[in-house]
Amino acid sequence: MADKPNDVQIIIKNLWKVYGKDPKRVFQKGLQDKTKEEIQNETGCVVGMRDINLEIRKGEFYILMGLSGSGKSTLIRALIRLIKSTKGSITINGDDITRMNADQLMKFRRKTFGMVFQHYGLLPHLTVLDNAAYGLKVRGVSKEVRYAKAREVLETVGLKGWEDYYPTNLSGGMQQRVGLARALANDPEILLMDEPFSGLDPLIRRQMQDELVELQSKLQKTIIFVTHDLHEALKLGDQIAIMRNGEVVQVGTPEDIVTQPADDYVQEFVQDASPAKVLTAGSIMSEVPVITYVWEGPKTALTLMRREKKKIGYVVDQKQRFLGVITAKELERLLSGEERFKTIPTSSIEVVDTVTEDVLIEDLFSIAPKNPYPIPVVDEKNKLLGRITNDHIFESISNNEGGSDV
Repeated sequence: MADKPNDVQIIIKNLWKVYGKDPKRVFQKGLQDKTKEEIQNETGCVVGMRDINLEIRKGEFYILMGLSGSGKSTLIRALIRLIKSTKGSITINGDDITRMNADQLMKFRRKTFGMVFQHYGLLPHLTVLDNAAYGLKVRGVSKEVRYAKAREVLETVGLKGWEDYYPTNLSGGMQQRVGLARALANDPEILLMDEPFSGLDPLIRRQMQDELVELQSKLQKTIIFVTHDLHEALKLGDQIAIMRNGEVVQVGTPEDIVTQPADDYVQEFVQDASPAKVLTAGSIMSEVPVITYVWEGPKTALTLMRREKKKIGYVVDQKQRFLGVITAKELERLLSGEERFKTIPTSSIEVVDTVTEDVLIEDLFSIAPKNPYPIPVVDEKNKLLGRITNDHIFESISNNEGGSDV
């Protein structure tokens, strides 16, 4: 995820959409602060979006989530002006699309956006290849070039070999892949996805989610994804904006949303979410109580271990890279022998499984039983960062308190 201010690609400011006769009446003093129901009762106007302010960074997987009628689909359509907003601005790559004329908007859409919706919109009389290439054909791209690009993206979404089939020969998941390929063929900067998997069977839906995660790791597109499914949002999103009655009620990472819900509405949304699917190893790890340096002698290492009343030490080299675990029992054995060791021998260091900070807690369930010691957490260079005990894991999902004696 990008983290520099100049990587902000989309800025939405004070955005409103009001349906009804003379919608600007809603912005009269004393009226726009009233509830959606009060505004509708007094004016007959319906508020579809209400004073929305969001920033979306380049390369971010951004989720718009809410119940039916919350305004999430209205917002994603406003981003390409399929719906014209009543008030506010939408700035994309420095251009305010709310001020563009029809010709400017058409050109901007073609070069900037790819769209994938719940209904695939495939043309039944065209082959998979022609459907994938259709957007390029509309743009006037030559047959040779558009077919080459279409074949490339079909392979990317796992449909190589299906180019000459027709949509009716494909499963729902495969048809959705064709829709995704068609959107990607234009090489858009921003991919808009409005509940694209909601019509699929649960198993196919999970497979499509997994494939989209893998695809995003390669393409790093800005993706704005609408869903009402919390688990889908938690699985896919870098940032989640939760909407209600046309308003954004909370924006945050999946971990923020689950652990710090902004109000009762969000709390109700996330009450069935498993923290194990959101929290990471880095969020629950603790400091390593005893670090044993590989150049230390057994006597020094054992003295430090006893001082902390621990049974193991985590062995690191001069660059703080994790080498393994040494036990007090093994140090005692070394000291009881006739040979005098100036440093800890490599043969006495036990190699154990490690995890990185971004590993989800649910993935620790299969690792913890195999590790006789608390799980070491390391960075990409294998530098030791912390450790996770079984109690850390269970506390994170049940809020039970506990401790560890190692």
